Amino acid sequence: MNSLGKGRRFTALDLMIIPGMLYIIINNYIPMAGVLIAFKKIDYAKGLFMSDWVGFDNFKYLFSTRDAFIITRNTLAYNLTFIVLGNILGLTVGILLSEIVSKAAQRIYQTLILLPQLFSIVIVAYIVLAFLSSEAGFINRTILGPGNEINFYGEPKYWPFLLTFVYLWKGLGYNSIIYLSAVVSVDKNLYEAATVDGVGRFKQVFHVTIPSIKPTMMMLLLLGIGRIFYSDFGLFYQVPMNSGQLFSVTNTIDTYVYRGLMQLNNLPMSSAAASYQAIVGFVLITLVNALVRKIDRDSALF
Repeated sequence: MNSLGKGRRFTALDLMIIPGMLYIIINNYIPMAGVLIAFKKIDYAKGLFMSDWVGFDNFKYLFSTRDAFIITRNTLAYNLTFIVLGNILGLTVGILLSEIVSKAAQRIYQTLILLPQLFSIVIVAYIVLAFLSSEAGFINRTILGPGNEINFYGEPKYWPFLLTFVYLWKGLGYNSIIYLSAVVSVDKNLYEAATVDGVGRFKQVFHVTIPSIKPTMMMLLLLGIGRIFYSDFGLFYQVPMNSGQLFSVTNTIDTYVYRGLMQLNNLPMSSAAASYQAIVGFVLITLVNALVRKIDRDSALF
């Protein structure tokens, strides 16, 4: 009876996994067949898969344009900034939240910090517009005043800082909650021993907290690097309001693929850019994981 009962529970768990597996197969693996489009000259009369094979011509054309440099530079530069600042701020806020004695106050602060994460990127875009609009924006009308307005949606120089600020503001709650859960799980005896040895609270962060949560830090770092060639589409498309004057600092691989597909109807070029994104991202995460595994095997993802 016990063996039969255990077998029934095991089967039930297997059945629970099936929907998730089906989703991954349908959403992630079946579309991988579309990579063939990157190597074809699409003729809709012949169909996607029966069109003429052109090899790497689409990739050659992509990398012969300045667009390839711009989208690669923007995608890498923004994501590196997001990874570094996002983890530093998330760790800092997570540690500060763990120091709050009152549980009620801690929950209130957690909710306030996490709230932007729940906003749709469309809502965030219009919040940003309410601040930066030339006609009725808070900054231009209230702070700068008439005659001193700045055309934010026509000046690329402001947007690396604006996009970084919006990303950090929106994602801070998520990172801080993860780090908070890691910090509160640290053995309290370590802090008591450090206090007995005369180590102050500030030094305890570097000698107790950070070494104890290193696996969490490495996991988040690896996950961030794994998506370093992917960008938040809404952040780079919706927030700048798809302004053509800002493409030099807001165009990333994801927005380039979208515009190539929806506006230029250049399916092979979009597929080539997406394939380039996926291949380089896979190679990068494999290399970084191998490096981490050599340094600290327990912190590697695989």
